[in-house]
Amino acid sequence: MKHLLLSFLTLVACSNAAANYSRNYLDTAAARSADSNGTSITYRVFNEGDTNPKLLLIMGLGGAGSAWGDAFIQNVETQGFEIIVIDNRDTGGSDLFADWGTPTVWWQILKYELGFSVDAPYTLEDMAGDSIAVLDAEGHERVHVMGVSMGGMIAQVLAANFPNRIKTLTSVMSTTFAPHLPPPSAAAEDNLRDLAGSDAEASRNELMRARGFHPESMERHLMAIFKTGDRTEKVQTIKAPTLVLHGSRDPLLPPAHGVHTAEQIAGARFVLIDGMGHNLPEVYHEQIVGLMTDHIVAYDP
Repeated sequence: MKHLLLSFLTLVACSNAAANYSRNYLDTAAARSADSNGTSITYRVFNEGDTNPKLLLIMGLGGAGSAWGDAFIQNVETQGFEIIVIDNRDTGGSDLFADWGTPTVWWQILKYELGFSVDAPYTLEDMAGDSIAVLDAEGHERVHVMGVSMGGMIAQVLAANFPNRIKTLTSVMSTTFAPHLPPPSAAAEDNLRDLAGSDAEASRNELMRARGFHPESMERHLMAIFKTGDRTEKVQTIKAPTLVLHGSRDPLLPPAHGVHTAEQIAGARFVLIDGMGHNLPEVYHEQIVGLMTDHIVAYDP
């Protein structure tokens, strides 16, 4: 079922793009940049203040920082956080890797399933390093981090590899990528079969870019996930207080992925959000932000 992953992620990103969405507020913040071992990473800072607790947000596959949308960022701001929003490499204003080319996804995934190394221009480890470069550029020694989907995977790597830099971890609709976990649901497969042809695809891609997603980078992000592979043992080393949130109706990464993530981290709390799928619709913002804020305040009052 892993061969369905990329197309379904594209479908999810497109459905998010069609929802009520604004990036007007996000676009008011000046872009800043940090050097991550020769890769330029763009980020923005909101609600800046010396005494405000620092929160790093990491978006999922193909997503720049603008994919969070105004509503989510402004909701988080009301809780008093200084928010650092990163453009993942290969998205937004960060360096793109178009010159590397587009991988043949089915071939690379076949190689992965047969135990061979996957070709990729970078790994999740590199993407975690990008966040550290941003924190260094801002002079932040320790921050809270929240990541969604692939961003949750990056956040997990951050917490494991840089335990002295992460105060708390909130992992949302994400996974350890353990091979025994369930594949996308039958409903996800049905949605894929309903995808239209090239004209509709071009329209979807345009909508996705307006929403902050970069379809041309999704294959390379996906290869970073496969190149990194099963992170169960690494996740088991996480010491940061951890909150794991997952939607009960997530068709891409069924709830067992979130349960498994929480089970690997000592003391982690798992919360199943009733009715939520693999996206962040505004109707769930208050609940998600509230749970994250309570988690952070419990460990960093």
